[in-house]
Parts: sequence; C-alpha cells; structure tokens
Amino acid sequence: MVTRITAEFEAPEYAEAALGKVRSSVRGIYSTSFIYDRISDKAERLSRGTNCTILPAAVTAQNYLTAVLESPASRDVIPEPRRSRRTKVFIVCDGSRTREISSILTAMGGSRIDSPQS
Repeated sequence: MVTRITAEFEAPEYAEAALGKVRSSVRGIYSTSFIYDRISDKAERLSRGTNCTILPAAVTAQNYLTAVLESPASRDVIPEPRRSRRTKVFIVCDGSRTREISSILTAMGGSRIDSPQS
C-alpha cells in the first residue's frame, strides 16, 4: 500500500536534511518534495544589505551629488507572514514504513507530522 506523509519544519535547510536522512535510511521511498514561500529568501537577503540615500546639492543641481547616506536594510518591507520560512515536506512511501519515517522526521525537528499508522 502506498501512502503519503507530511510534516513541517522551521526552515527549508532543515527539511532538506531530514529528507536526505529519510532517503538514505529507509527503503520504499517513492518520492520526496517540499514547499515554502520563496519570498522569505528575499527577506533573508534584505537583512544583510544596506539602503543608500543620495542627497542632491540643490534643487537646481544637475547630476551632482553632495552625499550618500547608508543605513541597514530592514526586513520590515516584507510583511510578517511572507517572512516565515516554515517548510512543508511530502513523502510518498510504502505504507509499512510510516512509523520509521515519522520517527526520523521527529528526530530531525519535524512537527505536525501527518501519517496513517499501519
């Protein structure tokens, strides 16, 4: 019997590590995948960047600058729900392996594990 197991992780890196462990440790895995909001990657990059503000010399100045102000970029530009890196994992496997897979997912930090118990 083929079954599907789902779980949630805090970040895609944790999900990838858990899926790698499942694939290398358990037989009967037919497919694995995960999804997350990729906008959260943009928010992560913003937190390491800077904003530049250019100050003109005067209103009549043509293409001349007087100063460039730099400030740390803020992730607040992206609304909070879109900053979440929560990742959902999907595993299609042989139904007799659900307990073993659930144990690995739990040990690797998974939560909300949904699997039919055999």
